[in-house]
Amino acid sequence: MSIVLDYLVMLPGPTNVPTRVTSAMSTPMINHRSGDFRTLYKDIISKTQKVFETTNDIVVLTSSGTGAVEASVVNLIKKDDLVIVPVNGEFGTRLADLVDNIGGRAIRIKAPFGENPPIENIKEAFDNNRGVKALYAIYNETSTGTTLRYMDQLGKLCKNNGAFFIADAVSILGGDHLPVDEWNVDVCVTASQKALAAPPGLAPMSISNDAKKYMIENPPATQYLNLKRYFKYFGESNETPFTPAISLFYAYREALDMIIEEGLQNRIDRHKQCAKAVYAGLEEFGLTPFAKENARSNVVIAINYLQGMDDKKFREILSSQFRVLLAGGFGELKGKVFRIGCMGEVTGYHIMRTLSAISSTMEILNIKPKGDGLSVAHDILTAL
Repeated sequence: MSIVLDYLVMLPGPTNVPTRVTSAMSTPMINHRSGDFRTLYKDIISKTQKVFETTNDIVVLTSSGTGAVEASVVNLIKKDDLVIVPVNGEFGTRLADLVDNIGGRAIRIKAPFGENPPIENIKEAFDNNRGVKALYAIYNETSTGTTLRYMDQLGKLCKNNGAFFIADAVSILGGDHLPVDEWNVDVCVTASQKALAAPPGLAPMSISNDAKKYMIENPPATQYLNLKRYFKYFGESNETPFTPAISLFYAYREALDMIIEEGLQNRIDRHKQCAKAVYAGLEEFGLTPFAKENARSNVVIAINYLQGMDDKKFREILSSQFRVLLAGGFGELKGKVFRIGCMGEVTGYHIMRTLSAISSTMEILNIKPKGDGLSVAHDILTAL
């Protein structure tokens, strides 16, 4: 009788979820208008603040990360508002389009995919456009494996120009440095199924006092994403205005507990070390990262295909023969890159199994790895 391994989910989300977290979902159902729920939600809010490194208000939407991004836009941006959006990938493009679609005016600061826009170009956009309402920054561009490494400077820039600073941290919060208050982030959004290592379906977000005041005084023409309602319900009764995904709340709280127990800095260091091993191992195989070195992400790693590597065949062999799930590219990168999610509970085991599967798949496709990437990665993982 053959033994079937569980899938190793090395996607940019959803990611592997610890058994401890999935087990929390089996907690018996409760009334979302009860003292039990109020206790649960207050605990979640407090622990989310610790992970976000903020004292700001927290809202946990029952939605995907996209729902939280859209909530941030519809609650802050009005007709003809000027909004600066660095665009260097699919999600930056979508965000700028969303701003335009609701009547705002997105000022796109573009860079080639795989690179970050020079911060000087963003400064020029403030100088050349009076009355900029907000700057929206995709901290980690999931489609290209790039991370903005000047988020702290963007916070200062927004503060000096009287603009709101919004961080789309959907695929990175919990896996890299993001002190919300220290970096002057007015709205920070993320998603449960990425670096937080919880099941999909929740989208936590933090909102500063200034942003909250604006949202309360200028509510949007929507119900479910109207954050004023969330502030009101939590302020009056520690509840949510609409029925939340209670089982996911239990899982999310357990994931937060695991992050706090590990320690944020330890968690960030772990992600950084695992990413370093992945990059080094793959380059030893003869594969090259898509992102420029100064823009490379530690949580989503995009790799160029070699000549003769077919995307569909490559990922199908990884999935069917080695039970390792990787993501392909999309948009203009479809068929050109594959992406590895290096986030959440990722450890040396996940990295070595993934690299071993990639090496074996290359051999099956008659592509000889150039060097011993497994030894290189192992040395990095055991260096500390």
